[in-house]
Amino acid sequence: MYRFTPDEIDHERAHHQAVIQGADDLDVKRIGNLGELAFEQFCREYLPVEMWEWENEEAIRRCNSESFSGHDFEVFGYTVDVKSSRDVSAFLPESLVERDPDDDIVVMVWHRDNEDSLMLLGWERLETLKSKVKTEKEFSGDSPEKLDHLAARPMNELIDLGPNTAHMNQKPENPFSPGDRVVKSSDSEPSVGIVVEVLPPEQNTGAFGHEMDGEAVRVAFPSSLDEGPGAWRDHHPAILASYCDDQDIKLWTYKHENLAFAENPYVSGDQVTKTSHNDPNTAVVVEDSEERGDENVTVAFLGDFEEEDVSPGELATHCEENGIKRYTYGHSELEFRMAD
Repeated sequence: MYRFTPDEIDHERAHHQAVIQGADDLDVKRIGNLGELAFEQFCREYLPVEMWEWENEEAIRRCNSESFSGHDFEVFGYTVDVKSSRDVSAFLPESLVERDPDDDIVVMVWHRDNEDSLMLLGWERLETLKSKVKTEKEFSGDSPEKLDHLAARPMNELIDLGPNTAHMNQKPENPFSPGDRVVKSSDSEPSVGIVVEVLPPEQNTGAFGHEMDGEAVRVAFPSSLDEGPGAWRDHHPAILASYCDDQDIKLWTYKHENLAFAENPYVSGDQVTKTSHNDPNTAVVVEDSEERGDENVTVAFLGDFEEEDVSPGELATHCEENGIKRYTYGHSELEFRMAD
């Protein structure tokens, strides 16, 4: 068995996609999405990337509605459906056959009540389950049973359905997650970008059609995000891919090796506080290091002016024209304002 521990990004995407899908039961749909994420992670680490495909990958990554498909994955040419449940009786052969009689393989995922851990219990061919159901009906009769048989093969035996390859462990090495502030490591004066999504290995085609080793990272720049209709900073980082897709915001694709975490992550429009203040007031970055040409950050405190509909790129001019006092600090003296 394998355990999958979803992080905050996984939870947010699984839930928001369920909302967008218009699911009648959000809890059931969210759990189903987490189960698919668990199996996708198994495939990503242990199966050749060119020999499996996740039907709902883009829908969940970008929190869009799923197009109808009778199965969740194709693995080695077999159709695979993932069943997630807290109730172990859902994994009895008869229950599985009743719910999904048409696919080749079913994968069984058990989850804890608080959804912080999911267990990949195993997989089985539907033909085997159908045979098991038939046998039980013929030989068990109506006598009560205290011990039910859950037909399931160990997860690592799934590899045996594919070509004769060595046992793989290709755990991704990409360190970035949605919302991270990054810069292109080779630039002498790099612009700060926002990580929007990490592409799965089978989609790692970069600019000009060249394949990328490892996982590619897609980045949006604040100037493009600021042109969108909504306050993108108010969205959870897990939803940024959905926001950019909906608003057709341009994304840039990089090898993760070519990016680095931004030492100075602040850009115009960010709300920050000064770490040395015991009860800090909220300030807005009005001029970042790119505009100043150094590592300092210029801010104005919200107490000195009312929040107005001023685009981030015009904040410095707005403060100057309206006599709003500005302060300059080293970036290490500031931190992002915590959400209420």
